[in-house]
Order: sequence, then C-alpha cells, then structure tokens
Amino acid sequence: MSIEEFGYKDQLHRALTTKDLVIYGLIFMVPIAPYSVFGFVYNDSKGMVPLAYLVGLIGMFFTALSYAAMSRAFPLAGSVYTYAHRGLHEIAGFFAGWLILLDYILVPSLLYLFSAVALRPVFPGVPAWVWLALFISFNAAVNFIGIQFTARVNRYLLMMELVVLALFVVLGLIALYGGMGEGKLTLKPIYDGHVFSLATVAGATSIAVLSFLGFDGISTLSEENRAGKNAVGRATVLSLMLVGALFMLQTWIATDLSAGMHFSAPETAFYEITQRAGGTWLRLITIIAIVIASAIANAMAAQAAVSRILFAMARDGKLPAILAKVHRRYKTPYVSTLVVAVISLLVGLLFASRVDDLTLIVNFGALTGFVLLHLSVINHYLIRQRSGDWLRHLVLPFLGLSIIVFVLYEMDRAAKLLGLAWIALGVLYYLLLTLWIRKPAVLKI
Repeated sequence: MSIEEFGYKDQLHRALTTKDLVIYGLIFMVPIAPYSVFGFVYNDSKGMVPLAYLVGLIGMFFTALSYAAMSRAFPLAGSVYTYAHRGLHEIAGFFAGWLILLDYILVPSLLYLFSAVALRPVFPGVPAWVWLALFISFNAAVNFIGIQFTARVNRYLLMMELVVLALFVVLGLIALYGGMGEGKLTLKPIYDGHVFSLATVAGATSIAVLSFLGFDGISTLSEENRAGKNAVGRATVLSLMLVGALFMLQTWIATDLSAGMHFSAPETAFYEITQRAGGTWLRLITIIAIVIASAIANAMAAQAAVSRILFAMARDGKLPAILAKVHRRYKTPYVSTLVVAVISLLVGLLFASRVDDLTLIVNFGALTGFVLLHLSVINHYLIRQRSGDWLRHLVLPFLGLSIIVFVLYEMDRAAKLLGLAWIALGVLYYLLLTLWIRKPAVLKI
C-alpha cells in the first residue's frame, strides 16, 4: 500500500530500516529517562517506582498494539492525527493532532530544562537560556540536514546511553549487596502494602509514563520507512518492551539503594543515588550522559516527530500551508523544523522555574491523544470493516483505553485544567478554520 492511494505524493526520503526505527524509538524514550523524573515518581508512588513503571508499561503496551494496527492500515506521516482522522472522523483527527502537539511541541523544551538542571552543579555560572540556545541550534541543524544523518547520529548516542546504564546497574548491585541501602533487592519497590493504593500508583504513573512517550513517535516516520508496512508496528512494540524492561531494572536497584537517603531535591534524586553507588565520578558521568541523552538524542527525535505532524496537518489544510514545505535537497520539512526550534526556546524560557508543571501538561496531551487512537482501532476495524477479531480490535484497545482514562482521572488537577484550556483553544482555532476561513476539514482524495 503506497501513499499515492491516499491522494499524496512521496516527498520525504524513504531511507529507514526496521533497525533504524527501533533505535529511533529507544532514543526517543531514552533508556536512562528515569534519571530525570525518578525523584518525582518516588515521592508520588511512596517508594514504589518500579510498580509505577510496570503499570505504565502495561498501559503503553496496549497503546503500542493500537499504533501497530493503525500504521498497517494507514502508512502515512502524522501519527495519531492521521489515525483518528482516517479511523474515526476528520474532527477527531484534528483534535487528536491538536492534543498530541501539546505533547510533542513541549517535550523538547522539557528535555532542555532537565538538562539545564543537571548541568547546574557542574556549571553554576551558566544561565539556563544559554544551554537552551545551544541544544536547540544543534538539534535543528541535524534534523534540517536529513533523516539518514539523524539515524546515524542516533546509533552512536544509543550506545553511549546503554554503556552508562550498564555501569550504574553493575555498580549499583555491587553497592547494594555490599550493605548499602536495603542490602539487597527487595519486593517493597514493587508492592508495599503499608502505603499501596490505586490512586497512589495512578498518580505516580501519570509522571512515570513521560519516560515511555516516544514509542508513538515511530509512526511519524511512516513515509520515511523502506522496510514494509509492518515495520513501523513491529518497531513500536519491540522498542517499548525493551525500554520498559530497562526502566524497571534501573529504578528497582535505585529504589532499594536509596533506603535511608534524604534527597536535596526531586530533580537531583537519581544523581545522588549514583554517587552512593559509585562515587562522584559516576555521578558526573551520569549527569553528562543524561544531558547528551535528553538535550540532544531525545530532543532531536522529538523535534523530528513534531515537525512531521505539523507537516501532515499543514498538508491537509489544518495548519498554515508553509509548514508543509519540504527542502528540495534534504527532503525534510524544514519550515516545521525551524518553527519547532523557536517554540522550544520560548516555552523553555517560560517554564524554566516550573519543570514539574510542564511534565504534567506534556503527559495530558499524549494520553488524551492515545484515547482517540484506541477508539480509532475499534471504529475502523471492528465497526467499519467488520473484522470480527474481538480480541485485537475491541478487548485490547479497550483495556489500553481504560488504563489511560484512569491515569488521566488521577492526574494532578492543575495539569487537567491546563490541558482543558489547550482543548478550548483548539476548539476556537477549529471554528476559525472551518467557519471564518472556510477551509474544508475533509481530505481531498
């Protein structure tokens, strides 16, 4: 199935293999992502950090299956925007795209701020805006040049992250069984009956799930995939399962190792644990690694993803047409890439002292977009096509939908209010688009 069947022309460079897509997903999720949010998840989960990641993995697994199903049916750029547009209705597609933009547009800014916080103890005299400008400029340049170059850079960055993670796992276990923390791996991080409650776990999961966001970004590269219609789905599920196992392993070790510690701040909790595990040198290596992983590798992947969503929505008339412009030489949506860079800088400056608020807003956008994704699978396959596959096209999407709705319900009230404000802004924009500008919301195929 080619994109010509949907009324489009191939404009982007088909250069990515299944391996490239898996690496992209891992880079986007960041195997060491819990380093940045561990303290926040630890506080909200009352010490059951691996459990929060396990619940998040289960919810995201069902979501990954829905992404795989829709990527086979509609091998187009645009991710959940395209899937809801084609699988539900053009209005649902618009709002799915609008909601996922809240995630993708804000994620790069969040990653830059995490990195600036990590670098503060090492370079106390350098203001955050300097780091923001440096990281944004580098990532914009790499994404501008082309997806092949980005994929090549991703391979080396992933190797670096895995080496640093292996160092922590080995040294952390040695320190743990050497008498530090709990003295061994215990079951308390998975289940502590004294403090366990569904609300507690759901609230912590709403933050932990941030680390998983990125597997969905693989679908934005559908028009740059050359490995067949099933490659995007396979890469989505495989990268999620791999990174989920790594998240649980490292947070389990870190939680037991942190017994008796009092963190100076939630955002630096993991770095303090690494110092207990291996000393100052390991803490320094960890800080450098998270900066490279977040501000360069992850943010680069996020910038690539959001530029493709802007490209897809602009191509369909939902956003200004200039965002759909593709560079003649590099075959990249270069205007969208540059716009994302500017927005990332502005958002980063605005939320420089409110990183936790930004984290929750990002998750609201992604999770509400996922709700529409699951509904798209049910409607497209079970209702329209009458597939008769009740397990894959009703039960599994419904389970994923239920978990996500529960996590949204237990999310911080301020995040829900800000998210609803974003939806209200989307309603105003949609009315402006369809009633005043009178742009048809349907595709011309």
